[in-house]
Amino acid sequence: MGEMADLMAALQKTPYHHWMKAEGVPVAEGYGIEDVRELQLAPWPRMGGRGSFIHLYGMEGLTGMYVAEIPPGDALKPEKHLYEEVICVLSGQGAMEVWQDERKKQTFEWEPWSLFSPPLNGWHRMINGGREPVRFLAVTTAPLVMDIFHSAEFIFDCPQAFSDRYRAEEGYFSVGQKQYTVGMQSIWETNFIPNVKEFNIKDEFFTKGPDIKLVQFEPCGNILVGHVADWPVGLYHKAHYHDAGAVLMILRSQGYTLLWPMDAGIRPYENGRGGEVVEVKWSEGAVLSPPGGWFHQHFNAGAEAARQLAIRYGSRIHRTGFHLAAQKKTDGVYISVKDGGTMIEYEDEDPEIRRQYEAALKKNAVPCKMPPVKYSR
Repeated sequence: MGEMADLMAALQKTPYHHWMKAEGVPVAEGYGIEDVRELQLAPWPRMGGRGSFIHLYGMEGLTGMYVAEIPPGDALKPEKHLYEEVICVLSGQGAMEVWQDERKKQTFEWEPWSLFSPPLNGWHRMINGGREPVRFLAVTTAPLVMDIFHSAEFIFDCPQAFSDRYRAEEGYFSVGQKQYTVGMQSIWETNFIPNVKEFNIKDEFFTKGPDIKLVQFEPCGNILVGHVADWPVGLYHKAHYHDAGAVLMILRSQGYTLLWPMDAGIRPYENGRGGEVVEVKWSEGAVLSPPGGWFHQHFNAGAEAARQLAIRYGSRIHRTGFHLAAQKKTDGVYISVKDGGTMIEYEDEDPEIRRQYEAALKKNAVPCKMPPVKYSR
């Protein structure tokens, strides 16, 4: 905890953090938030609604996050900005207006659990079309952009139109039909997902565990992308680590995530460093962010299949050097640490991890479906 506290104290000196404070809304911190739908919000003059920033330890100045609310029958103020943004609607329904030129304004509708991304530096406005408040979560690249330019005026008022990303073409915010495989990853190019909680994931992806399904979505030419993963009742993911900045949101079921620093080893309890393992409990609406270089492992302890949304760097179309350098290998999170990757196979993990999981399942009267394991020495 001391290491994370030191990091958060250092980040308070950055232009992004100064900008957050100047916005005049709360800033929630920690390893995770139990339910972002219940987060305390305050009036946000610049946006025109209510909101709160979320500044988790694992975001480490690479990604930003906020929750905002739109009153019934109202709308947020129009805005554009030089940072990328991925939005997930938590409740309510309405529409988004998008334009570079007022004469070519496009509008698309959304509902709870819709996911989309405004084009970079394109004007956009969110409108509440219902009788209940709208609440949404947004993950952004604002910290990087703020820290590079340290000029909010430039970031929000730059006239550059990125026509290579958006030209008001017809069907831009339709569900994408282009899906394919690159390396060990299923890729879906889409600028809009109508319901990220319920759509069918086609590809089985057993590398991270039995019966896992996973697809990576690539919206709007972003370097900020994401993936959606399913895993069944009575099962858990293999532990792995990667670079910082990934934001994970739970869409279904309940369980917990274990996080521990890489230098505690692949068997932290056996190494006498179990006290450094952090447990983050979760259910629908929770968000968390694993610190960079920390092993983390997700456990479905509920009676229904779990679904997780991750918003992160790692585009397979628009590469970034810092992501590739930190990852060391493009598919490192799918390769065993024994083979130079960052994933722990079940036979290599700490036996205490499965004992804890079986106890959690027993408490919830859920059967364990994990395959038998013979631990390595």
